Amino acid sequence: MAVDPDLQETMRRAGVHVTSFEQLIDWGRSNSLWPLQFGLACCAIEMIAATMARYDMARFGAEVFRPSPRQADLMIVAGTVTKKMAPQVVRLYNQMAEPKYVIAMGACAISGGPFKEGYNVLKGIDRFVPVDIVIPGCPPRPEALLDGLMALQTKIRQEKLLGPNRARHASASIPGDVPVPIFGPHDLEPSANRAIWNPPTIPRKPDVA
Repeated sequence: MAVDPDLQETMRRAGVHVTSFEQLIDWGRSNSLWPLQFGLACCAIEMIAATMARYDMARFGAEVFRPSPRQADLMIVAGTVTKKMAPQVVRLYNQMAEPKYVIAMGACAISGGPFKEGYNVLKGIDRFVPVDIVIPGCPPRPEALLDGLMALQTKIRQEKLLGPNRARHASASIPGDVPVPIFGPHDLEPSANRAIWNPPTIPRKPDVA
C-alpha cells in the first residue's frame, strides 16, 4: 500500500519519517550495492578511478567490491566481451546473489564498440544477461559511472515487490539463472538468450537494379 506523499512531507517536517515496508527495503538495497570485482578491458581503469579519492564511489554506498560473485549483487561489465569470455561472464552472473543487477559500461560492453565487426567480439552483453543500465562512451569517465550508479539506485527504489508489476527477482516465474552459451562449430550456441534479447526486426527494401 502506497504512503500518502502529503502525509510523508507533513510528518517529515515534524521529524518523523513515514514509509512503507517496500520503500524501506528498496532504500536499504539501493544504498548497499556490492559490485563484483572484475574488469575486462580499458573501461575497468575508469571503474577503478571511480573508487579512488577524487570521485569516491563510497559516498553512494557501493564501495565494497567483492572478489566472489556469491557475495556481490552488482555486475559492472567494463570492457570488451570476447566470445571466449562471454560464457565466463554468464557463469559469474549466475553465481551472484539475488536480487542482482548489471551495468554495461562502455561502447564495447553495450554493442561491441570499435571491435563490433570482429569475429571474436560479442556485440553486446545484453544478448545473454539482463542489463539494467547502459553507460555509453569509449571509455566513459568516472563521472559517467557515478551517474549510471545513481540511475540504478533510482530504479531500485522504484521496484515493486508485490503485484503484477513486481521486480524480476520478486517473480517466481522468472528464473534467476540464465543459460550459459557454449562454443559450437562456428559460433556461440545459442547466439543469444531469446528470453531476454529480442530486438525489433527492421524491414529492408529489396535492391532495385
